[in-house]
Amino acid sequence: MLSALRSIWHGQRIMNPFIAVVGATGTGKSKLAVDLASRFNGEIINGDAMQMYRGLPIITNQIPTEERNGIPHHLLSCIDLDAEPWRIGLFKREALRVIEDIRARGKVPILVGGTHYYTQAVLFKEQLVGEGMDDEGEREQITEFTSTSKQWPILDSAPEVLLEKLREVDPVMAARWHPKDARKIRRSLEIYFQTGRKASEIYKEQFSQKRKAIDQEEGLLRFENTLVFWVHAEKEVLNARLDARVDDMVKQGLMTEAEKMSDYLQEKASQGIEVDQTRGVWVSIGFKELAPYFKAIRDGEASEKEIEDLKRNSLELIRIATRQYGTSQVKWIRNKLWQALTEAGETRRLYLLDSSTVSDWSKCITGPSEEIVQLMQQNKPTPDPKSLSQLATTEFGAKEAQAQKRVQTDPIGKCYTCDVCQKTMASEDQWHIHLNSHQHKKGLKSASRRAQRDEYFRKKGIGSSGDPGSRNRT
Repeated sequence: MLSALRSIWHGQRIMNPFIAVVGATGTGKSKLAVDLASRFNGEIINGDAMQMYRGLPIITNQIPTEERNGIPHHLLSCIDLDAEPWRIGLFKREALRVIEDIRARGKVPILVGGTHYYTQAVLFKEQLVGEGMDDEGEREQITEFTSTSKQWPILDSAPEVLLEKLREVDPVMAARWHPKDARKIRRSLEIYFQTGRKASEIYKEQFSQKRKAIDQEEGLLRFENTLVFWVHAEKEVLNARLDARVDDMVKQGLMTEAEKMSDYLQEKASQGIEVDQTRGVWVSIGFKELAPYFKAIRDGEASEKEIEDLKRNSLELIRIATRQYGTSQVKWIRNKLWQALTEAGETRRLYLLDSSTVSDWSKCITGPSEEIVQLMQQNKPTPDPKSLSQLATTEFGAKEAQAQKRVQTDPIGKCYTCDVCQKTMASEDQWHIHLNSHQHKKGLKSASRRAQRDEYFRKKGIGSSGDPGSRNRT
């Protein structure tokens, strides 16, 4: 009897989920987060690195106050312009603290934002390579060094120097990276210098730990009742929407905010303070593209027409950069997030919501997402993610077909170099594509003809140039 009563209670009790909303910029992530928070007594945690900076709501695309429906937004507009960008470990600690507080008050935490490696750090239990801290965050995160190159000057060297050093200390990782991928080569060296251990060993150890957790059915997701909503739109539709949004940002005051940032830099420069413009909010889309425009105005040497042309070109660069950023965000979801969910056996947690048609928002976004949250709260089965739309069927069907062909057994992988074409590929997929390419097949034919020619000349006892004088002389 007691067991039966417990089952009834369990079936009726509310199972509040942890919700993450991901997707490209301009798809409507923030709106969905507000819709869900309003419906399910939730609070929102910002997961966008640029939106953490205060005083720049337009450049950083913060949701306007009047559109938040009174919902509390955490980690939004909370740091100053001169603040260091938050490392992953710092963001994770603060986000988890906020999530714990929200749940303690009986509310639903909703993480939303475009810095997707922030999201992944919160979603999954496993530590990131080089993070150097336990789950309680008792030890300082080693990636919090402000400038590792000051401690190890070699990190500022050319890619070929970095790669040679990496081959010396960690040949497995050196074989993994493309020779021109300086950022990844540098990171592998950083890990070695900071930890005293090879990055390849750490990767393999973490991979082994993940496999063990899966085998023991412990789960790799940090929160048991996790839902991830991917707000997505067809590429052509989204690109047009993003172009229009840039125009709207200009009307709302984009130029004023960018000028404010430019004036800030000038003020600091007059004080003899050099601001690192390669980090933090200074790399946000909108400011760096407009920087030459404001410089031309300050210099006062350009004509009115030249100034206007520069402004127009700068805005076009903003449109291009915004479209490229959206593409990179989708690429992360399709590759990084999907792979992580696949390893965890939790791809059913990811729901694609088609926002291609804004007028169908209620039908395609609000309705399905609220139904899924309700089902999870009631501890009932949720629908097949592929069933929500044709776009979902296409996306997930392709990923599932791809997954059936490949089972990951090597946590590191390696690069592949074609001696015929003198090209290096960064992955096995790229390698197979290259092997089947017209360029490679053409190179094979050329190499075969050269080999036949050389063999002919060798048998004739003359050099490959056909010059009899190339024979050995006595």
